[in-house]
Amino acid sequence: MTKKTDFFKTFCKVSKAFGGTLKRNELLDLIVESAIETMDGKAASLFLADEKKDLFVAVAHKGLSKSYFHAEPMTAKKVVANVLKGGHLSIRDATTDTRLENLEAKKAEGIASILVVPVMVKNKAIGVLSLYTASPRDFSKDEIDFLSALADQGGMAIANSRLFERIKQNSALFLDLASNINSSLDIKEILHILTNEITKSLNLKGVAIRLLDDDTKTLKLVASHGLSEEYLNKGPVSATKSIAPALNGETVAIEDTATDDRIQYKSETKKEGIVSMLCVPIMVRDNVIGVMRLCSGVKREFPEDIVTLVKAVAHQGGLAIQNASMYLKLQEDKESLEKDIWSHRQWF
Repeated sequence: MTKKTDFFKTFCKVSKAFGGTLKRNELLDLIVESAIETMDGKAASLFLADEKKDLFVAVAHKGLSKSYFHAEPMTAKKVVANVLKGGHLSIRDATTDTRLENLEAKKAEGIASILVVPVMVKNKAIGVLSLYTASPRDFSKDEIDFLSALADQGGMAIANSRLFERIKQNSALFLDLASNINSSLDIKEILHILTNEITKSLNLKGVAIRLLDDDTKTLKLVASHGLSEEYLNKGPVSATKSIAPALNGETVAIEDTATDDRIQYKSETKKEGIVSMLCVPIMVRDNVIGVMRLCSGVKREFPEDIVTLVKAVAHQGGLAIQNASMYLKLQEDKESLEKDIWSHRQWF
């Protein structure tokens, strides 16, 4: 049997597993095991990037000792940059190559050569798949292509798993938020729920809600969570200059606040550590009454399901604000009526 035939059979086995009942972790373990068996390796590991810490964390591995994984983790940006230069990183001598970290640990582990390929999801590297050998060797193009194909399978498993988990979490989050929001007529409590819970649930740096002042055409801060007083008090936020499309009922996603011209206070936003932003209108019927801003401390995209969730929550928030306002108005009218009735009683 030729090696190409081995590659094909292994790839068919992994592809078939995707249509079965295997869970994400089982699929990732299968990918790592298949890489070792088919490529005659010593070990293999699949790492995912932790963007907040700029490190790689192993999510599946086989053939390496516990002490090896207790060594300092790899720096994500440095490794990904080296891998993406040529689509892979091939290291013949893993004990001396300065492009790698923890050389002494690799020597002690008995690692001779390493082949690293990126794990891609929607043209973005989210991790790496690494194969380790016990004796020095050069990797052929077929071997590189095969490991890259396995990494793609891993990327698909991770993406599908993340989407499924997000949908479950989004449904639970919306139900929880909608229930909490609609159970209160206290505007301050409603705004606190909106900012606090969304920040925690979506792993954001912070959330701010500003309501539109029709007289001054500015957005007045009414609630926030996770953002500094210095940033929040940076100056008046113009309704025409600051994310104007959101006040026309559009949702605005900004991946890089440092370069986007729609950001009114660029230097203050950068100082606050806000990298990406999602701006969602708060509406009552067909009227925009304010804007909810979701701020991320790392560069990130906002998938369609997240945008849909936030828009739905903002809509619920708008209705809750309207209901609370009407309740306050009724309370004021009631008090006024009671006073009026009491003054009339004095006539009798």
